[in-house]
Amino acid sequence: MAFHLPITSPEKAVSAIQSGNRVFIHSVSQTPHTLINAMVARADELRDVEICHMHTEGPLPYLERQYQASFRPNSFFIGANMRKQLAEGIGDYVPIFLSEIHLLFQRNILPIDVALVQVSPPDEHGYCSLGASVDISLAAIHSAKYVIAQINPRVPRTHGDGLIPVSLLHAAVEVDTPIYEVLPAPISDLDRKIGRYIAGLVDDGATLQLGIGGIPNATVAELIHHKRLGIHTEMFSDGVIDLIERGVVTGEHKAVLPYRVVSSFVMGSQRVYDFINDNPGVAMKQTSFTNDTAIIRRNPRVTAINSAIEIDLTGQVCADTIGTYQYSGVGGQMDFVRGATLSEGGKPIIALASTTSRGESKIVPFLKEGAGVTTTRAHVHYIVTEYGIADLYGKNLRQRAYALINIAHPDHREALDRQAHERFK
Repeated sequence: MAFHLPITSPEKAVSAIQSGNRVFIHSVSQTPHTLINAMVARADELRDVEICHMHTEGPLPYLERQYQASFRPNSFFIGANMRKQLAEGIGDYVPIFLSEIHLLFQRNILPIDVALVQVSPPDEHGYCSLGASVDISLAAIHSAKYVIAQINPRVPRTHGDGLIPVSLLHAAVEVDTPIYEVLPAPISDLDRKIGRYIAGLVDDGATLQLGIGGIPNATVAELIHHKRLGIHTEMFSDGVIDLIERGVVTGEHKAVLPYRVVSSFVMGSQRVYDFINDNPGVAMKQTSFTNDTAIIRRNPRVTAINSAIEIDLTGQVCADTIGTYQYSGVGGQMDFVRGATLSEGGKPIIALASTTSRGESKIVPFLKEGAGVTTTRAHVHYIVTEYGIADLYGKNLRQRAYALINIAHPDHREALDRQAHERFK
């Protein structure tokens, strides 16, 4: 099949970006830094270019204060690479469920002028792969007026939704650089305690959604004796590979794409990128699919494992802010909490350590002033700390308070008890 690949220099490729444009940047490990740097090099020529994206990895030079007149970040998720700048007023955050971001593009609420993406080289049929990050990026590509691709042989070729014909690319540059790795977080003794409680809630044959970090890693390590698990998640990392190789994850009981691991993006070490490369057992799908509650609920025994920053005594879960400080984003927590609730035998789980690194309780009488409610008290089910499990579903406010106090750190239980008594009499 004959096809034309529009190869050019980074400088010429980004010359298509004009002042006042809205530019989308590919997500997570696929962040196209060569194109970003070329765009920022044009800062003197550009004004009021809006930059939007989900979570990204690596340095983002357009966040530097000297470029404020040129670039206006407007993100759907806040990673560690932009928290400080956002707190200083450089950029904005859009609270939105991961399942709905694509609608902002498709309904012209936030129409995309230019998309900067990183893809694999085309195969013999003229198709490039979005690799480890399909998520909202495919929707952005289809909505964008102009698509610029960073073509990299290090990008894994993945199965699922993420294959695009070169005819969608208006310009392309060639690079050969490693995609970003996020090495597995170490598992602490506290993580292991929480992981054991979570694993005790997971039934054989369950469909799992889990993220990245010490607690998910500890949970995975505790699941090695389970059987016939499935994976339908917005993202996964290295630990899932161990469960697949041990035969713990088979996907045989899933209703949606059985026998396949379903995810929208992957973030981890090179091991996980090698694992998904040309692996028909992994379906990389758009978040409009992975995070659709109607699709999630079709799987049996969906067990959704998410985290929190703090939880108040009524069960309100704050997972994306520390007071007014925007720490991350709404993401897909509510998508999967709701999907698990509606799944036959499903279990939505919120897991967290009982205290902060400073020893402050994460179970609190009231959320901090300015904090966002990520999961409402009407949606919450299981809360897990290193001190046990509280099942809040169907409990009244007084019962919830005492269930949460029982899994709070012992040093804080007396104070929480007084607060609960004062509030609920």
